[in-house]
Amino acid sequence: MTGTRRGDGDTRQGGRRVRPSLLLAALTAVLVTAGCSTGPTTREGSALSTGATEPRSTSGLGPAGGRQAGTVSADEAQRRRFAATAALLKGRPGVLGILVRDRRTGELWRAGTTDHPIWTASTIKLAMAVGLLERSRAGEITLDATARRQIADMLNFSSDDAATALWNRYGRDQQLNRFRQRYGMTGLTTVAGYSRFWGHLKCTADDLQRLMSYVLDDLDPADRAYLVRAMRSVGSIQRWGVWAAGADQRPGTKDGWSIEPDPGGEHWVTNTVGFAGDDQRYVVAVMYQLPPGKGIDVGVHTVSDLVATVFGARTPARVTVPDPSTGR
Repeated sequence: MTGTRRGDGDTRQGGRRVRPSLLLAALTAVLVTAGCSTGPTTREGSALSTGATEPRSTSGLGPAGGRQAGTVSADEAQRRRFAATAALLKGRPGVLGILVRDRRTGELWRAGTTDHPIWTASTIKLAMAVGLLERSRAGEITLDATARRQIADMLNFSSDDAATALWNRYGRDQQLNRFRQRYGMTGLTTVAGYSRFWGHLKCTADDLQRLMSYVLDDLDPADRAYLVRAMRSVGSIQRWGVWAAGADQRPGTKDGWSIEPDPGGEHWVTNTVGFAGDDQRYVVAVMYQLPPGKGIDVGVHTVSDLVATVFGARTPARVTVPDPSTGR
């Protein structure tokens, strides 16, 4: 769509102008119900257990605290944080969902709409980086100094120019099957009416969670260490979203922000995927399709405050909102 604006980059492709862009699932009898005013039926505050039938300690998430007179247990404190997070979703316009996975226990907590396809914006650059590192290690491709610098730029300040160069050089849309089949991004789709380009994709929050889990659970240790370092040291333009978990959680993030077309009019998306906690214990993914008329600042603060609340960090979270006119 000619003239469509994106927040991550300054690339023109296909006639569109593109600009740069826990956990313990609270195993209680009371489920918090929260919803978004548009989009599919939500499943807010639902507790999903993977091979677990009893509550476990959540002392690794947020401020720790033993049970003493006049205090609450870590489990109770975390349930309250989950309830507060779900409450933040309540009545939010647009399509919004959050997932947090505990890699130590395998349990997954979710609130909002996490299975609705939303424009990926620059979060897909994480999948691109993972694929290129894996293929290079397997000897399928060669990453020269230019390519490695471009990967670093994609991760640090979300460079669209770097992403486009890598996309064109290393297989274009042929990379997508790898993302779906190997990284679990089964909901990843191209958008009808647009060229098969990295900037014209949709996925779900579930897809982003599975991608980040693959990086931390299955990727070669050296490549994983590289990505963890890169995501922990992003430039100021990406210091929001999962970054809002707080410095004590040592978070890493890959954010995506853009203006996109959908039925009802053009709108912002503000997405974030990453990790937090000791040994990257918690995987976090949030996607927010704002309604038309809401600005990028609303989206950035909303997803950041959700993450901050889950981890017991301060709200409103201290974050950097990307400049919507330049994205740089």
